[in-house]
This record gives sequence, structure tokens and C-alpha cells, in this order.
Amino acid sequence: MPLIELTGIERVFTLGGSAVHALAGFDLVVEAGEFVAVMGASGSGKSTLLNLLGLLDRPDAGTYRLADRDVTTLSADEQARVRRERIGFVFQSFHLVPRLSAAENIGLPLMLAGIDPAERARRVARALEDVGLANRADHRPDQLSGGQRQRVAIARATIMQPALILADEPTGNLDRATGEEVVRLLETLNAGGVTLLMVTHDAALGARARRRVVLQDGRKIRDEPV
Repeated sequence: MPLIELTGIERVFTLGGSAVHALAGFDLVVEAGEFVAVMGASGSGKSTLLNLLGLLDRPDAGTYRLADRDVTTLSADEQARVRRERIGFVFQSFHLVPRLSAAENIGLPLMLAGIDPAERARRVARALEDVGLANRADHRPDQLSGGQRQRVAIARATIMQPALILADEPTGNLDRATGEEVVRLLETLNAGGVTLLMVTHDAALGARARRRVVLQDGRKIRDEPV
């Protein structure tokens, strides 16, 4: 069964009195466990697509089914619950809470979900081990390197064991060697069964995926195995 099914998706923005079709007649099917790179020039619709997949935005037309459930018809609260339980986000700029430690940042989704503190501590400790940061648990983001902050962000994104990870230019703020470490970590998660959709401008990074979807002017112009 596909994890993601987009059918006839339209997203229109009004800029300067003109209608801009960020996505137009967009269809996409992604099977569970796939690693898909989403590519295209700036303004091609990549970020709009990621926001719709992450339930951060709603389409103007069309249907989005996630795990065979039509999530476009859900209320804002219901979408927030699906987003919290089923989807993990990894951003170029990390989006960590500055005043919280690495452990507290990772545990934030568990706290919002009402997970018992003892269970929360156990899961966070395991997540820190998994990303190689057990000795940085008490460090705030400003005390961590860029690569370490991104690993904290990945641990936070996966702490609820989501079916889907959406990564938006996850190596964009990292040097090549550190970016390689982050990509290997994402590939390990994908090998464990997590579906990974990654927006990137980097052709070498896109080639690491098993499938590449290329957008232009809000439309899919290529969809091919790598």
C-alpha cells in the first residue's frame, strides 16, 4: 500500500495581484520505505510540496492520502496530531529551541504527546546514543557544532518513530564532510524502513536517493529511479 498518494493537487498564491501556481495538477505516489529526492530550481514548487506533505499547508484542490487516509479533510487539530505522530521534519536551519539542551530538544515531541517522564528519558537517552551525542545531552544548541545540531534535529524528528521524514536541504548549512555524516544517518534510518523525502539542490546528494522527482513551474517534469 502506498504511504503517500497525491492526486490533482493545486496550490495557488496571489502575488502582486497575479495568481502563481506553486503546484498545478500534481500527482505523486510514494511507497513505504522509499528514499525520494525532490529537485528543481528555486520557485519550482519544492518547498510548497514539502509543506503540503507535512500538513503545514493545505492544497486549494486535490487529495492527499497518507497511509490510505484522506488527510486534506481533517481539522487543524487532527492534522496536528497526524503531523506529531506520523511525520518527522529535518530543516536546513535546524529549528532547535535555543534555551533547551540537546536532550530537552529531542524530548520535546514526547512531552507534547504526554509521554510519561521516565519513558521519555529512556527514549531520549537511546536517541542520543543512536546519533552519537550521548556526551552532549546537556549542551544547548549554541554549544554544539552545525553537524551536532543537525543530528539533534534528526533525533527529534524520529523520536516519535514516524513513518515519514521530510528533509529540506538537510546539508545546506554544513561543510561537505559533516553533510556526509548527516546523509549517512538519514540513509541508515531509511534502511530501517522509514520513508524519506528530501528536497535538495545538490545533484550529488540527489543521486544518493533511489528515486528522483524533478519539478518545474509547479509541475512534475521527471520521475525516475536513480
